[in-house]
Amino acid sequence: MNQYLIVGHSSGIGQAIAQKLSAEHRVYGTHCKHQPQTLPQNTTTHFLDVLQPDPDLGFLPPALDGLVYCPGAILLRPFARLSEADFLNDYKLQVLGAIKVIQACLPRLKNSPQPGIVLFSTVAVQTGFNFHSVVSASKGAIEGLTRALAAELSPTIRVNCIAPSLTHTPMTQALLSTPEKIEAQAQRHPLKKIGSPDQVADAAVFLLQDSSAWVTGQILRVDGGISSIR
Repeated sequence: MNQYLIVGHSSGIGQAIAQKLSAEHRVYGTHCKHQPQTLPQNTTTHFLDVLQPDPDLGFLPPALDGLVYCPGAILLRPFARLSEADFLNDYKLQVLGAIKVIQACLPRLKNSPQPGIVLFSTVAVQTGFNFHSVVSASKGAIEGLTRALAAELSPTIRVNCIAPSLTHTPMTQALLSTPEKIEAQAQRHPLKKIGSPDQVADAAVFLLQDSSAWVTGQILRVDGGISSIR
């Protein structure tokens, strides 16, 4: 039974990943604003504020087989209306938070025979979208971090990143709040559908396990074809 840390497992994609992994493995999940009311088997939940200077990860075991960093935000606003604080706050959550957690977990990951790290980007980095400058700036940094860490931590630790398009999660509720909005967003994608958390979670589970043992430094685009097909 492997042991995994899922940062941000209380909803959306993080919750789906935790549920899939917990069927056969031990999952240490963290929450910040919303503590999950129920937990799947083999799962514990722990409060973690990644914005704090020294996140407390003392609840983890000595060896960790994988780390998934799921916290995110979507601030969609015209560029002229954005402040420096908007960019900095997003960067602290999405990039510096990941950096702090990875640094804290490195000794535990190195105690595992074949550990993996999975980070999250967005299709908006590959394909420019209106009003996405904040999230694209932060997630562009995540893609660069993925490749740099994959090089530096190889061959001990594999590091990969998933770049989804719009997915049905609580975070995207405002964009998918009516059948008309869902249909309009679906039609933008070559596959004419919106992604589900389970579909993205399947990709994360693949990147964590032995079936992807020869995969590192990759940006896996789970996006209904929108980044590459017209």
